[in-house]
Amino acid sequence: ITFTGKNIKRIAVTSHDAGNGKTFVSIRIAASMAERGKKVLCIDADMRKSVLISHYQIKNTQEGLAHLLSGQCGIEQAIYPTNLPNLYLLPIGENVKTPLPLLTSPDFEQLMNYVCQLFDLVVVDTPPLGMVIDAATAARQKYDWLVWLMPVAGLAIVGMYHLSGITKPMGTNRVLLAVKEEEGVAIRMAPLIYLSSMLTHLTGGSSGREGAALQIGGSVANFIGRQFKLSHLDLRTITMCGMAAGFSGLFGTPLAAGIFAMEIADGTLHYAVLLPCMLSSIVARVTAEKFGIQAAAFTVTGYPDLTLHSVLAVLVFGVMCALLSILFVEVLHCIDWTYAQYLKNPYLRIAVAGLIVAAGTTLLGTRDYNGAGTEVIVRALAGEARPEAFLLKILFTALTLEAGFKGGEIVPTFFIGATFGCTFAPLIGLDPSFAAALGMTALFCGVTNCPIASMLLSFELFGGQGLVLFALCCSMSYMLSGHFSLYTAQRLEQDKFHLE
Repeated sequence: ITFTGKNIKRIAVTSHDAGNGKTFVSIRIAASMAERGKKVLCIDADMRKSVLISHYQIKNTQEGLAHLLSGQCGIEQAIYPTNLPNLYLLPIGENVKTPLPLLTSPDFEQLMNYVCQLFDLVVVDTPPLGMVIDAATAARQKYDWLVWLMPVAGLAIVGMYHLSGITKPMGTNRVLLAVKEEEGVAIRMAPLIYLSSMLTHLTGGSSGREGAALQIGGSVANFIGRQFKLSHLDLRTITMCGMAAGFSGLFGTPLAAGIFAMEIADGTLHYAVLLPCMLSSIVARVTAEKFGIQAAAFTVTGYPDLTLHSVLAVLVFGVMCALLSILFVEVLHCIDWTYAQYLKNPYLRIAVAGLIVAAGTTLLGTRDYNGAGTEVIVRALAGEARPEAFLLKILFTALTLEAGFKGGEIVPTFFIGATFGCTFAPLIGLDPSFAAALGMTALFCGVTNCPIASMLLSFELFGGQGLVLFALCCSMSYMLSGHFSLYTAQRLEQDKFHLE
C-alpha cells in the first residue's frame, strides 16, 4: 500500500464468508498506516452484523454510519477518535436489516468524497462477499464504468458453463425437472451459478439472487441424495428440501419457502413432503442467522380497513397484477425468441446483450435498473416510484436473463410489483405504500403460480396486518394469470376455474 502512490485514498476490505478475518485485516491496515503518521479513518460498513467496534476502546458510540446516512446526525457526531493516535472510527451505529438502500445511496458517495478530503486514508470494512451481494453492489455503484464490462462478464459466464460441459444451461428449470422427472442436477451447477450471479451483479445485470439460492440448494441436495442412492421419489423429496432451504436462507421466510418448494413444480401441494420441506427451511433460516444474514423485512404504511371499498379496490388491483404477470412472462419469452432468431451464437448473444444494457443504463443516467433493485423497492414502499420504472425493469431483466446472465427473476418481480403498485395506487384509492406491498406479493403469485406461498410471503415480509386483503389480491392474480410462468419446466396440472 505504501508504494502504490499518493493518490490511493480509500481501501475496501471484504472476504468470502464471516470469520475469514476481513475485520482484522481492516484494523491492521488502518493501524499500520496511522503509525506511519497518516490520519486514517476506518468505516464500519458491515451493517448487518458488525464486530469492528469491539476492537477499539470507544465509549458512548450512540451515532454512526446508519444514523449519518439516514440524516439523523451530522458527521461530527458520528466519527470517534480511537485509543490509537491518528486513527478514527465511523461505526455503524446500529445493525440494519436492509443496508443496500443506504450503501447505494448518493449520500454514501458524497460521504466518501468528503471524508477523503479530511483524512489521508479511508479504510472501509465491507460485508462478506460470499454471504451477501452488498459488496458487489456497492462496487458497481461506486465505479460506473463497471457496467461496460458486462460483455466481458457475459463471455466469462458462457465460457465457464461450456468448460464445465453445460452447453444449454437451464437454470432453475433444471432443478424443477429434477423434482418432476428422473432428471439429475449436476453438483457443478452450485459453484457455476454462484460465480455467474456475482459477475452479473458486479457489472450491472438486472437480476435477483434467488435463482442462485434455488439452484445451489437443489443441486447440492440432489447430489447428496444420489450419493446415498435414494429412490426416485426420495430424490425428488430431498431436491425440494434443498430448494426450500436455499429460499429460506436467502429471504428469511421459512414458511413461504417450505410451501414454495412444494408448489413450484406443478402448482399443487404435495403434503407428503410438508414436514421435510418445513424442517429444511427452518434449519436453513436458523443457520443463516448464525452467519449474520438477517431476514428480509419491510415497513408498510397506509393499511386500509376491511370495507367494501377496500375489498373491491384490492380485487381490481389483483386483476391488474394478473395482466402485468402475463406481460412480464411474455416479454421474457419474446426477448428469448428474438435472441434465438438473430443471435444464435451464445457468446455473441451475451456480449451484445451486455452492450445493450450498458448503453441503456448510460442513456437513462441512473443505476436503478441494474442489479436486484432493493433500494428502489424500499423507496416504492415509502410511496415514491417513477411511473415508467416497472416497464423499464421488465425490459432490463428480460435483456439480461434471456441472454444468459444469471441471478433470478423473483427479486426483479418484487421491484416490478412494488413500483407498479405505488404508481397506480391513486387510481384505485389505495395508499401507495400498501399498494406497493400488494404488488410485490400479487405479481409474485401471478408469475410463479404459488398462491399459498405468496400469502405466507406477505405475512413474513410485512407482518400480519391486512393479511385478508393480501390473500384476496393474490387469489385474484393467481386465477387470472392463466398458465403463464417464469419457469418453462413448470406444468400446471389443474384448471384454475373449475374443480376436476
